[in-house]
Amino acid sequence: MSELNLLVVIPCLNEEAHIAKLLQQLTNESPKLIVVADGGSSDNTLAIVNSYCKNYSNIKLINNPKKIQSAGINLAVEKFGNDFTYFARVDAHGEYPSNFLKTLNEELLAVKADSVVISMDTVGINGFQKAAACAQNSKLGNGGSAHRNNSNEGKWVIHGHHALMNIQAFKKVGGYDEAFIANEDAELDFRLTAAGYRIWLTGKTNMKYFPRDSFNRLFVQYYRYGVGRASNALKHKQIPKIRQLIPLSVFPCLLIFLLAPISWVFTIPFIGWLSVCLAYGTLLALKSRSLTNLLSGFIAATMHFGWSIGFCKKLITNSLSLVTGKS
Repeated sequence: MSELNLLVVIPCLNEEAHIAKLLQQLTNESPKLIVVADGGSSDNTLAIVNSYCKNYSNIKLINNPKKIQSAGINLAVEKFGNDFTYFARVDAHGEYPSNFLKTLNEELLAVKADSVVISMDTVGINGFQKAAACAQNSKLGNGGSAHRNNSNEGKWVIHGHHALMNIQAFKKVGGYDEAFIANEDAELDFRLTAAGYRIWLTGKTNMKYFPRDSFNRLFVQYYRYGVGRASNALKHKQIPKIRQLIPLSVFPCLLIFLLAPISWVFTIPFIGWLSVCLAYGTLLALKSRSLTNLLSGFIAATMHFGWSIGFCKKLITNSLSLVTGKS
């Protein structure tokens, strides 16, 4: 296979379970350079990546002292991007089909896009992950996001899961905003489209994503998502979309619930939301004929709750900083 003139960037942190398989697959496509930007892994990730660096001259490992994904990608593009026209973002916590990079490259050239994004199909390995995947693939879990729907033939969008991007466009809008702990991709897409660049959601390839494997880890992940989405809304003065208002309302509903000693009426919003989650999870379990998927309702509730707390906390801390004059 001839060399593919692409810079591939893998932001990474404690991914010993996936990184070897991912690197092996990517080397099979022969990209010119693969950069792993590690944010301080404490497991066996570094040893695995270093072993590949010794055997493959086109793999490099760099330290990402800021730890977050946005900073790791910015650093890799800054250090190595001048020799390339495009870079591919590949997430370590996932699995990609064969010829993934080649398909992206061909698609970008065919439609003349500035960025090609992909859809995500969430899959689980163990029982909890399978239930989490069931929840995240449902409309209750993803709100009908375009890049969470695998049944598309390709279309122009304003946001999707990042895959391949024109480096000049990336640099011109300032790259990822490193103040974002999550949702940095949607924030960058906002600036790209505002600057006139075009984003294409391809239907010719996608990725498999492995969800977190516990309620605690899932809550933390979605809490970060909530903070990131609120940061995006505040930065660009955006009003949350209708599909985001349901999870956003969960924490306020809980606060109202605390007024139950005054009247049982205050319990209705929170109990109503929780009942919908559990009923939807039951329907998903019946549809899939899987008892494990009965957990999906509880998992969706965890995702909503974490997202809502993160979003509300960001709004509150931002408001307090404006009042006190502190940034």
